[in-house]
Amino acid sequence: MERKNRIIVFGGTGYIGKHLVKASLSLGHPTFVYTRPFTSQTPPSKTQLCKDFTSMGVTLLQGEVEHEQILAVIKEVDIVICALPFPQAMEQLKIIEAIKVAGNIKRFIPTGFGSEEERIKALPPFQAVLDEKRKIREKIEAAGIPYTSVNANCFAAYFINYLLHPHQNVKDIVVYGTGEAKAVLNYEEDVATLQDFCLLPKVNYRRPRDRR
Repeated sequence: MERKNRIIVFGGTGYIGKHLVKASLSLGHPTFVYTRPFTSQTPPSKTQLCKDFTSMGVTLLQGEVEHEQILAVIKEVDIVICALPFPQAMEQLKIIEAIKVAGNIKRFIPTGFGSEEERIKALPPFQAVLDEKRKIREKIEAAGIPYTSVNANCFAAYFINYLLHPHQNVKDIVVYGTGEAKAVLNYEEDVATLQDFCLLPKVNYRRPRDRR
């Protein structure tokens, strides 16, 4: 039987990261989560999540996003998935450099899971995020690292709260357009499960199953 890929997730305790970790486990991959060291300021929710991960079989690795530390762990795995939040997106440059030096990574999935930077134009605050994604992609390509970007294009269930505010008790609501526009939203679990198709040498796009 072919050995399963060893996967490490940076940002594995975050919003999309925890779904990526669980999906990796469910698909039978030895899974590692790289997280910053625990301190007295670590939120109890993160501490509990890490305990849950450990009970599931995840290997937790604590350290800073610094070259020597991340290089050591990257040398021990096959796939690197990054789910760092966008305020930390440019820290991926350190991960990219470590992957380049290690020379053993089969595929890198960078932080994204949102909009594809080449296909949309946005207002200045969001455009800055897209510009950062573009710089990261250019660095990955310049380093010759095999990679796949996963873009749900804002169709993750995450946006229900931000667009519809279903838990707010308000008298008035705002309807955009005619109110008849249709949209498909995907659960984050489904977006995360897509990663397994992204690890193949030749990736065929497959949309997560729709849940209306």
